[in-house]
Amino acid sequence: MPENIGNKTQSLYQALWNSADILRSKMDANEYKSYLLGLVFYKYLSDKMLYYAAGELEKATDNLDQAQKLYEDAYNGEEHDDLVDNIKDEFSYFIEPKLTFTKLVEAVNSGTFQLEYLAQAFKDIEVSSEIYENMFEDVDLYSKKLGATPQKQNQTISDVMKELSKLDIAGHAGEMLGDAYEYLIGQFASDSGKKAGEFYTPQPVAKLMTQIVIHGKEDKKGFTVYDATMGSGSLLLNAKKYSNESKTVSYYGQELNTSTYNLARMNMILHGVSIENQHLHNADTLDQDWPTEEPTNFDAVLMNPPYSANWSAEKGFLQDPRFSSFGVLAPKSKADFAFLLHGYYHLKDTGTMAIVLPHGVLFRGNAEGRIRQSLLDMGAIDTVIGLPANIFFNTSIPTTVIVLRKNRMDKDVLFIDASQNFEKGKNQNILTDEHIRKILDAFAKRENMARFAHVASFEEIVENDYNLNIPRYVDTFEEEETISLEEIAKDMAENEDEMSKVKEEFLGMLEELTGTTEDADEELKGFIRMLKGGV
Repeated sequence: MPENIGNKTQSLYQALWNSADILRSKMDANEYKSYLLGLVFYKYLSDKMLYYAAGELEKATDNLDQAQKLYEDAYNGEEHDDLVDNIKDEFSYFIEPKLTFTKLVEAVNSGTFQLEYLAQAFKDIEVSSEIYENMFEDVDLYSKKLGATPQKQNQTISDVMKELSKLDIAGHAGEMLGDAYEYLIGQFASDSGKKAGEFYTPQPVAKLMTQIVIHGKEDKKGFTVYDATMGSGSLLLNAKKYSNESKTVSYYGQELNTSTYNLARMNMILHGVSIENQHLHNADTLDQDWPTEEPTNFDAVLMNPPYSANWSAEKGFLQDPRFSSFGVLAPKSKADFAFLLHGYYHLKDTGTMAIVLPHGVLFRGNAEGRIRQSLLDMGAIDTVIGLPANIFFNTSIPTTVIVLRKNRMDKDVLFIDASQNFEKGKNQNILTDEHIRKILDAFAKRENMARFAHVASFEEIVENDYNLNIPRYVDTFEEEETISLEEIAKDMAENEDEMSKVKEEFLGMLEELTGTTEDADEELKGFIRMLKGGV
């Protein structure tokens, strides 16, 4: 459980996590996350609509049962048309009274609930607007994993809904609910291990990268941030926390995996991001460029792409403006530089980019070496940060954050070796806030710090054949403390005295012993003579 959070938030976190217990025994975290997160999102939409309806009827309440009754009466009365129109204008979706989460829980409690009701509620929301299109497609209500029979499937979903009904989800502020949702995603990532890499960047890494790219632009209105491998959107959403104009931030993100893309859409809404400020796309980032319509370049680019993934690397990409100026393509078996160049292409001239990649990009040769040299020749690589090993859910290898900028006056590179700055956790190593502050301080000061940071001139980098391997620039070797010969002699004398005392005590104990036979006794006496130095 996260530290330094209020009791109200902590109880929300705990209750949400407890509701997962019902599904935990039936399937792994990578599967049951879709059910729980989908139902949390549906309850949020339903509750928010009911509270709004009560307010529109000038009978605002924080009691969902009362709001449900008010809504039903108005829906069945003369106020029907006006109320429905207002709801659609406000939310772009509409849920009939008989299909709200509150009403379906009533049916659960009375034993009349059917999965078909919930499936219809999902469908109605999805067809109400393109904003919600296919939002619940991963929630398979008729999966055998929920139960072998329709009755057991019905019971499992009913139990989850009853547990969630105890929570006043829409009554929490957007940030609180969004952070609770983010907590759930993080817990699922922890439980599902390697499978989590596709949808989640650990919050400490997200914090570090976001503060780097937003540095100096905290007060900028209309700040734009782009993540071409956005996963659940956790990396993008950190911009809200560090911008002083958070309501004006625009988020642009692309994700290949449709399930994860839907997760990001829900995450945006639950964090209170207005629909007009979220621009999300479900497609293959490398296969086809996006976005291609204005805006195409952004104040910040954040990326945590799949490491050393395969891609087509077809020759036609040499004509692609993202890659054409470099003359070569990233290898088929290692798309790392393809992701980097895509992100860099979409960076504003005044923007900052931060991308997490494996260390191999810093020193591998051939095509990757040529791309790296081109980037260094143009001064694009600003900073290289070595992170600790085992801080991601999908890999235990150490990784590096590469910071890039355009139109820099200098071609020097700041190297920060933070590989030993972590707190050991149960499953993963953890970057604490203190570690993050130390890295950010070094990034802001951009000066040499013994065994931690080094500003390498372009000439120094050229001398190293454009190899950016961090140990070439940051010497973390610590010489052992020099000990004088006099101290060594003193220690040896003390050790000899101690050994003599121990030997005398041991001999004393041996001399008190007697062998059980004549031969054994003679052998024991011979052993004692040997210890005393005799023959």
